[in-house]
Amino acid sequence: MNSDSCATQTAAEIRREALYSTLMQVPAGYVVTYGQLAALAGLGRAARWVGRTLSQLPAGSRLPWHRVLAAGGRISLPAGSPSGDEQRARLRTEGLSIMNNRVDIQRHGWRPIEHCG
Repeated sequence: MNSDSCATQTAAEIRREALYSTLMQVPAGYVVTYGQLAALAGLGRAARWVGRTLSQLPAGSRLPWHRVLAAGGRISLPAGSPSGDEQRARLRTEGLSIMNNRVDIQRHGWRPIEHCG
C-alpha cells in the first residue's frame, strides 16, 4: 500500500470503513440497532444504508453482523431463512434470549460510554 492510498479512497469506502470499525467494537452479549450503529459511526441517520451494506457482507465475514437489530430490538431477518436462523443461533450462543422475535434492548443494548472502561 503506498502513501497515496488514503487519498484515493472513495467516500463509499470511507463510510464502509467507519461502519465496520464501529461494529467491531460491539462486544459479545450486546446488540445495537441499525440507526444507533449509523449514528455511532458518524453516518447520521443512515439506518437503511447500514442494513443494506451488512446484507452484502461476504460469506464468512468476521464482522459481528448478528449483533445489529431493527428498532426496538426486533430481529429483521425472517425466521426460517438461513441468515435469520444463523443470527438467532449466534445471539443465543452469546447468552441473549429472544422473545416475540425481539431481544431486550434495555438489558442487552450496547451503550459505548458505559462499556469503555
